[in-house]
Amino acid sequence: MKTVAIVGVGLIGGSFALALRKAGFDGTILGVSSDATLRAALARGVIDRGAPLEEAAHAADLIYLAQPIGRIIDTLHHLDSALRPGSLVTDAGSTKGAICALAAKAIRACQFLGGHPLAGKEKRGVAEAEADLFAGRTYVLTPESGSELETPAAREFLEWLRRMGARPLIIKPEDHDRVVAYTSHLAQLASTALAGTVAECLHTDNELAISGPGLADATRLALSSYDLWRDILATNAGAIDRALATYIQKLEQFRDNLRTRELQEEFEQAAWLAARLRGGKP
Repeated sequence: MKTVAIVGVGLIGGSFALALRKAGFDGTILGVSSDATLRAALARGVIDRGAPLEEAAHAADLIYLAQPIGRIIDTLHHLDSALRPGSLVTDAGSTKGAICALAAKAIRACQFLGGHPLAGKEKRGVAEAEADLFAGRTYVLTPESGSELETPAAREFLEWLRRMGARPLIIKPEDHDRVVAYTSHLAQLASTALAGTVAECLHTDNELAISGPGLADATRLALSSYDLWRDILATNAGAIDRALATYIQKLEQFRDNLRTRELQEEFEQAAWLAARLRGGKP
């Protein structure tokens, strides 16, 4: 792999480029983004130069689509004619079903391999990019069959992910979307709903001052931008609807049992999961 094209040089795309450099990649990194983003990326040393999409795609051995989901889908419609045989197209979209289904039809000149790095921040943009963003984090890959991981391009991409310190995990696109509806999308909506509820019910600084770090922790995800989440919600609506229905049912159970000991088991089960997520003993 000698040339990489980063399409969307923001937080994720910029971090991927910086992580590649830190892992030892000494080839050329091209950036495809707005002029302002490319200037910022060049100033930080994230990319070697900017290029139009067709030029970058034709030159690259790896094309990394790190745009918002709607933009990834649009790019896939226009990408195939610029690709070279033997190269690899991958993406960092946080839903996979719609992207992978389209790529299976639209990308013919070379291989496509869906991906989703489980890493990020509430803030966006190349200024927030970090070389260690993926280190120690799960990096999901969504091939339709295991043989897709045995091509030279896919094997090399996997090796670079491991050098970055990422932890590759293989899963079907539809299973990925079902799982992240609970582990990511429900968490975002619960945080946003909590912040919205408090905002509607408490209006003064004195009222908000009567809060500990728990409220700030629980509403951290509410800092996320709707512009980022709009496409996520639209492309995984069915799975998110089912996750919300389950969550609402759980909240109804809580409300019904506020005056009973039935909630003890709920607290214990929740504490078990919270401990596991933090690396503690269940």
